[in-house]
Amino acid sequence: MEQQKAATSGALQAPLTGPTNNPTAAAQALLGNRAATYHPLLNNTRVDQQHMGVPGASISKPSTGEALMKSHSDSHALIRSDRGSMLSMSDDNVMMKQILATHAPDGREFDVRPLLDLVEDILNRATQHVDFLVKGTTQAQIEMEEKALQANHIAMLKALTYTIDRIASELSYKALGVSDAHATTTAIFNLLSSYTWDAKLVLSLSAFALNYGEFWLLAQIYSTNQLAKSMAILRQLPSLLEHTASLKPRFDALNNLIRAMIDVTKCVVQFTQQPSTYISQDVPVLATAMNLFLTCWSMVACATQSSNLSSMGHEFGISTTESWELSTLAHKLRNIYELLQQQLNLCYQYIEEKTDVAFYQLLLTLFDPNALHIDNMKVLKALIYDKDDKLPLLDSATKRRVSLDVLRRKNVLLLISSLEFANDELAILEQIYNESRIHATRLESQYEVVWIPIVDHSIIPMPEEMQTKFENLQSTMPWYSVQDPLFIKKPVIRFIKEVWHFRTKPILVVLDPQGKVVSPNAIHMMWIWGSTAFPFTSLREEALWREETWRLDLLVDGIDPTVLNWIKEEKYIFLYGEDDVEWVRRFAARSVASASRIPLEMVYVGKSRKREHVKKVVGIINAEKLSYAWQDPTMVWFFWTRLESMLFSKIQLGRADDQDPVMQQIKKLLSYGREGRWAVLSRGSNIVVNGHSTTVLPTLGGYDEWKVNMAELGFDMAFKEYHDKLHDVAHPCCRFQFPTIIRTPENMRCPECHRVMEKYTSFICCHDDQGIPGSLF
Repeated sequence: MEQQKAATSGALQAPLTGPTNNPTAAAQALLGNRAATYHPLLNNTRVDQQHMGVPGASISKPSTGEALMKSHSDSHALIRSDRGSMLSMSDDNVMMKQILATHAPDGREFDVRPLLDLVEDILNRATQHVDFLVKGTTQAQIEMEEKALQANHIAMLKALTYTIDRIASELSYKALGVSDAHATTTAIFNLLSSYTWDAKLVLSLSAFALNYGEFWLLAQIYSTNQLAKSMAILRQLPSLLEHTASLKPRFDALNNLIRAMIDVTKCVVQFTQQPSTYISQDVPVLATAMNLFLTCWSMVACATQSSNLSSMGHEFGISTTESWELSTLAHKLRNIYELLQQQLNLCYQYIEEKTDVAFYQLLLTLFDPNALHIDNMKVLKALIYDKDDKLPLLDSATKRRVSLDVLRRKNVLLLISSLEFANDELAILEQIYNESRIHATRLESQYEVVWIPIVDHSIIPMPEEMQTKFENLQSTMPWYSVQDPLFIKKPVIRFIKEVWHFRTKPILVVLDPQGKVVSPNAIHMMWIWGSTAFPFTSLREEALWREETWRLDLLVDGIDPTVLNWIKEEKYIFLYGEDDVEWVRRFAARSVASASRIPLEMVYVGKSRKREHVKKVVGIINAEKLSYAWQDPTMVWFFWTRLESMLFSKIQLGRADDQDPVMQQIKKLLSYGREGRWAVLSRGSNIVVNGHSTTVLPTLGGYDEWKVNMAELGFDMAFKEYHDKLHDVAHPCCRFQFPTIIRTPENMRCPECHRVMEKYTSFICCHDDQGIPGSLF
């Protein structure tokens, strides 16, 4: 076998002698290797491609199939119109029966695509060279595509050279003889009787390219190569090229027809390359034969014109009828191409839909809770496009592309988001991630984060603005990220939205080292407990909740060390929030603390929305020294986000129990935060009162009434006793609004009166791009 390859290679080198730096010559030599011997096509069967006998066969879809069935009638109508002259067509049905009678494929196949690439390169260079000669420009020819001269084409061409030469000879001989185009076309179909429809077309076009390419190859090199110059003189090329300007209309007519032939041929070949799974054979073979016959007839017409130019030189005058014939053929082929392209687009669309559905089903199978995998590679490669040995990830540390193998057998956190990623969210996530990396050997640090960007695939390519936004986001992230958003395919996006319930807010899906989903969204865990929640499984989440109690540490952990120090010192602490400055002034009066002589601290934590207004309130608090206030808006954001995450976490676990005291207090605080004017009183870590303004402010105002109980109960319990009496009289409304990204409870009891709450659907806009994500508010 190796000797045979060497012999083949050697046989093909001889024609390259001379102008080896000429790409057209190189392509021409490959196609025109007359020294190669004929080998049966059985040695070159195409085993990697689903074969279709009928280009333009319909798609297995009723509506699309009906559209494709039009190809027969449309092509038939095109050919039946505009009869006459040298290329006049006899009765269509008789003609087509003759062509169909020649069609006897023997089952042997070969991949026509490499040959078509080579032919297209030759004809493109030949037609471009005409324009080059006429315009007299010095613009360089477009470089030949590497695929046109790949070494693996040689064996295939060796087997096909004999057939191509026979057709080329038929075209050259008949073009100068008395045979009409019909007879020549029929003779070519007889020569190609054993080939499939697409092979007939490509082989015919190859033969035409061989003759036409030789003609223009001489035109390119005759002025610099003596051998070519002598041959050009025999072909009257110098005389012809002196009159290229006057012959331009003739060349234009030829070029337009040649380009139409290439387009139709490529379209037919593209049909044959579609998977047979999605293609049915319900379109009559007659439609295919009609299209191919007209294309082959066009080749004969072009061969006739080019042969006459070569033999008669510039004195050859193309008649008006012949010029009209070329234009008519080009017009007909262009219409056929447009019909085929329309059908092909429908085919692509249908196949894409079918393959997307199949891939979606594969994802469902891979992520089935009962599925077993030896590692996480199979599921990661399904989620992130990893074809052709691409490196789909960007390592933030090195800024280099890496393979998915860096994630093999690791705990992987998939950070899924759109390009609208709030700065606050990203900043806190980065802080938690970086803190975990300080102690990289600790158990809670043994995980990797991968950003999965979700973009609209209907906008391809991505606009520059969107691409810039993606790159800016990617550059700030300290973890792995997908190199290109388009690596996340449409069925994967559908899976992420339908199964993992991604909408607009970021989610954090956790995969264990075997690729199993152990948490559908760990971002709530991350907000509440940070890396302490490792390995971020639902079981770990439940275990952490079992350890929690209603305490101030739970509310402010990881936000403000000053408040945590006050907790350790067992101080009395008021957390409060509102955006009404007058209410803040009334609430922040320290007369109660002074009168009772207790160590009392007050912390303004803002409101769950109206970010800019909260900033103004903080400024007034600082100026008037009313209380301590969080200066960084991110701290305010994180406080409310953690509070929401506590509720979402419980709901996600299916543990939002109305009897759970922690959940009842969290729901109260969330509802108060939406209504405004609330306060939480604690002594150290122990929360004493979680109340609304309608009860907390009157309790402070009624200090003279309950201070007598302080000696016996202490400040905290005396405050609570009086507050609870007022609370029994006044119950503010409670409201909760859930985003679509989480599972909404079927029902919920009011944390105040314990009645079942009414359910509404609402739309919310807080007019604050940088505010709280708005999950509940």
